[in-house]
Amino acid sequence: MTIVRMSPQDDTAPAYLVFCDIDDTLIRCRSGVEFLRHWNGLRDGPEGESATDEFLVDLYARMTRGMSREEANREYHRAWRGTPVDEVEEQAARWYERRSAAADFWITETVDALRRHRAAGAAVALVSGSFPSLIPHVARAVGAQYVLGARLERCGRLLTGRLLGRPAIGEGKCVLVSELLELHPGIGAGDCHAYGDHSSDLPMLHLVGHPTLVLPDGVHTPLYPAAMV
Repeated sequence: MTIVRMSPQDDTAPAYLVFCDIDDTLIRCRSGVEFLRHWNGLRDGPEGESATDEFLVDLYARMTRGMSREEANREYHRAWRGTPVDEVEEQAARWYERRSAAADFWITETVDALRRHRAAGAAVALVSGSFPSLIPHVARAVGAQYVLGARLERCGRLLTGRLLGRPAIGEGKCVLVSELLELHPGIGAGDCHAYGDHSSDLPMLHLVGHPTLVLPDGVHTPLYPAAMV
């Protein structure tokens, strides 16, 4: 897993850190799933899209039978084995440009919250298990200073389908959040904020003093009464 700084080094210390999930927290879609279908459709047409749908149905069925979200995330990334890095990066940019133009792409409540945090001097970090090539595009759009997530292994010009390190899912997000906090020793976890939408985000949310659950309709719900944070 890695911490990537999106903006140039700034000697000004942030007032606090904000950690934000992406899919169904910041944007109204499952970006990795949609991009895989886009990629396979581009290469193999309707048959590629159908094959993707079958792969995902099987993957969700295995999760229902007990496969962990972490292992499912690894399995998803194995589907990219043998794909050319340069082409994937190019298509990731094109997919994002087209998809983000949709009126319902962004969860405006979260975008507005991140804007307020940045105005207050906070540094925003996106923490996601989505396909790594997609995340920087979202990060730049919301002015995130950091991207926290896994890296894809490469062999020459091709992806191997293996993740380097633990997926940024569940406890994996906690590891990344803790590592970024260590890089800012003057900031306490109790002063930080986090946003997530799923039970697998709870470990990350519970690390900070101001956790917010994003509901399916985009409404923000603080996990604790204000008096406790």
